[in-house]
Amino acid sequence: MNATPPTVVPILATPFGVVPLPEVAALNPALGALFAARAGAPADADGGRAQLPNPLVHRSRDDLLEWPEEPVRRLTAGIFRGVSAVAAAVNDFSDAQLRALKVEARGWFTVIKTDGHVPAASHPLTAWCAIYCVSAPAPSATRHDGGVVRIYESRLGTMYQDATLSAMRIPFTQAHYAWRPVPGQMAVFPASLTHEIAMFRSPGELVLVTARVRFVAPGQQGVARW
Repeated sequence: MNATPPTVVPILATPFGVVPLPEVAALNPALGALFAARAGAPADADGGRAQLPNPLVHRSRDDLLEWPEEPVRRLTAGIFRGVSAVAAAVNDFSDAQLRALKVEARGWFTVIKTDGHVPAASHPLTAWCAIYCVSAPAPSATRHDGGVVRIYESRLGTMYQDATLSAMRIPFTQAHYAWRPVPGQMAVFPASLTHEIAMFRSPGELVLVTARVRFVAPGQQGVARW
């Protein structure tokens, strides 16, 4: 007698999207040159620093998506399209309903040198976090996790675990998740997830753009200003 197989579905799955941006062969070098010039200029040239100076990490102020330079305008449009596509993939909204939503966003670029890292954080008052890779050298031969975006699993931290829970497959796994930045690709995930940029071990620089994105429905009230 054959047993009827169980029906197993993910009920608390977390969306994670990887979006390739178009025309990056020309876009990324232009962005890299612009960011290098801003990072090497005096502090007030890019509007000041978002944090205390760090010789291994430069983070711009969070008004990057408002810059008028043409490469940034193209990047901003690509980020908005990519985040909207991920949101559309996990929603039942019609195309008209999605187009009616107003996009609000803040963004900054980060240049990480060898042995630099970005501490773990999450983003309040934000729906989606998008991390776009402008440039990245080859991974370290000795530390393959260097420079990855590490996303922490926290929902089940107090749950009892036995052997059957320790090796579950995605999307059921309870382990942390790591995404390696690839030039021209953008990771999109809920901004409430705690994430970090692991210590970057390769020679060279890792250049990323991070955007906090949220959508405002027509007539929506009570969305606090950033």
